[in-house]
Amino acid sequence: MRKVLIPTLIFIATILILIRLFYLQVIDEELKLKSDNNAIKIQYDYPERGYIYDRYGKLLVANQPSYDIMVIPREMKNIDTLEFCQLLNIPKSFFVERIKKAKVFSPRLPSVFLPQLNKKEFAAFQEKVRKFQGFYIQKRSLRDYQVNMGANVFGFITQVNDKIIKNNPYYNSGDLIGKQGVEQSYEKELRGIKGVKYIQKDKFNREIGAYKEGRFDTIARQGEDITLSIDAELQKYGEELMINKRGGIVAIEPKTGEILALVTAPSYDPALLVGRERSRNYTKLYNDSIAKPLYDRGLLAQYPPGSPFKILTGLVGLQEQVIDENTSFVCHHGFSYARGRFMKCHDSGVSMLHNGIFNSCNTYFASVYMKTINKYAKTPVAVDVWNKHVKSFGLGSFMGYDLPTGKKGRVPDSKLYKRIYPNWQYRATTIVSNAIGQGEVETTPIQLANMMAAVANRGYYYTPHIIKKIEGQKIDKAFTTKHKTTIDPKYFEPVISGLADVYHLGTAHGLEVDGIEICGKTGTAENFAKINGKRTKLQDHSIFVAFAPKDNPKIAIAVFVENGYWGKRWAGPITSLMIEKYIRRKITRTDLEKRMLEGSLQSEYDKYSGKAPKVDSLLIKKKPLDAQKPKEDEEDPEAEN
Repeated sequence: MRKVLIPTLIFIATILILIRLFYLQVIDEELKLKSDNNAIKIQYDYPERGYIYDRYGKLLVANQPSYDIMVIPREMKNIDTLEFCQLLNIPKSFFVERIKKAKVFSPRLPSVFLPQLNKKEFAAFQEKVRKFQGFYIQKRSLRDYQVNMGANVFGFITQVNDKIIKNNPYYNSGDLIGKQGVEQSYEKELRGIKGVKYIQKDKFNREIGAYKEGRFDTIARQGEDITLSIDAELQKYGEELMINKRGGIVAIEPKTGEILALVTAPSYDPALLVGRERSRNYTKLYNDSIAKPLYDRGLLAQYPPGSPFKILTGLVGLQEQVIDENTSFVCHHGFSYARGRFMKCHDSGVSMLHNGIFNSCNTYFASVYMKTINKYAKTPVAVDVWNKHVKSFGLGSFMGYDLPTGKKGRVPDSKLYKRIYPNWQYRATTIVSNAIGQGEVETTPIQLANMMAAVANRGYYYTPHIIKKIEGQKIDKAFTTKHKTTIDPKYFEPVISGLADVYHLGTAHGLEVDGIEICGKTGTAENFAKINGKRTKLQDHSIFVAFAPKDNPKIAIAVFVENGYWGKRWAGPITSLMIEKYIRRKITRTDLEKRMLEGSLQSEYDKYSGKAPKVDSLLIKKKPLDAQKPKEDEEDPEAEN
């Protein structure tokens, strides 16, 4: 035992000594480097951010050089502030304010004094920088946009704030970070890794060389290039079609879940949020509470889905076996579902699944919904069964896509109705408006586009995503995992047949594209807003969802046009044009194109604009023509309300 004990003690003592030496020589020195050490100057080398390409390899976002003037307050000596301010064309009050702010942050660490100088300003200051002790120039890179579209897709670059610095030790004062869009979602990949140099100083504060012969220095590593799933040409075309309109377009490739276009309108040139004017321009865009150009309607706007929701009403009815494709109901221009309660409908006669879809018969789908709910003895149980079916299409959830913003929409369940009707036993007649996408149902455009992708695939979808490739990496497995709906594949075919005839025989007749079989559904959704504290009925929203071709579909799409009257009026033509543009890369329906490109709904929006500030000068727009109002002999082909 004694023979083992002594060697063991010697071994343990040796290990402890080595650990202590490692701490003193390595860890302790690293801590020293990270502290406010007067004898060591930390110099950062900022890498270029990764480039951004579209799905076909077109360069969308590159970089341009930028120069920040940095200041270390404690090292400032004998500064001729008058000459300094004249050189940079700034008032003395600005100089005093920035120095004060830098001292509050740290008198010993560098702070940004003046960010993002252009080449001319940099050259002028570079010549005289030696005269201003305590100031130096930090080179960085700013975004250089190769296109004037996709601002909501890209996001923008801004300086980190104190909260970010506190929560993430990678960032220092003056560092840049991605906000919104893919710049935020893929910040870690795009930013790269900055290099660090530690420079030794003597007692006179003079630089005398690399600290510890550069042992702790690191080399900057450029950010990874990323390829988006976005089709730049389709994205640009969608934004052009939505000029002088408000709403969103989301297009998805059904077989992969890749987002082909993500349009919000109105939009702005992404270059507005680059350079010295970034803050001023951002403030103007942010303060536009009418057009809301910073509000991504494709991801954030929650609308009643209207008639496109009838697709799910039919599928759930088939799955629950309360109907088959031959089940019929008689419509007398509406549906009387309770004493004094009547749901209007433009249709009349006998409706079955097929013509119920292409004629968008409210009576048919309200009847199907009633049978679905009444199948179960207790309404709350039935509502939760229905809720599960609907949510299996991605509705009522954030879905998990790779963009930093979104809304989950709403698919009501028994818990919600218990809160709404705490002292009343609700029935199918109480909530029948859900059948036609009104009631308590709310969806975002991306959710409806994903719903159509699931229908196109006959019962499955992939989580929508905007990343296609990251150099040297694999994309998240979440985007390659198949999600199955609760509906058996066999039930999709009769519904899809009806959707195809929406173009041939139904509410989208006249919007066909020769040679492309499109399956779609028009929609008109009621639109209310609070104006001067009163709930006011506004012009209805125009909605259209579709996929094409019918077999082997390549694109699924949802289009919302706010205050757009009805589905066929605005959203329908835009949908047909977007589908043809993607599949053929050219347009044959030039009649529709001319009407959509030249048309404007601005006069409709001006009715309710009030006195809120607008920044039309920053928005992407064309010279507006008169709003295209319906002719006297035209009427809503669905008349759902």
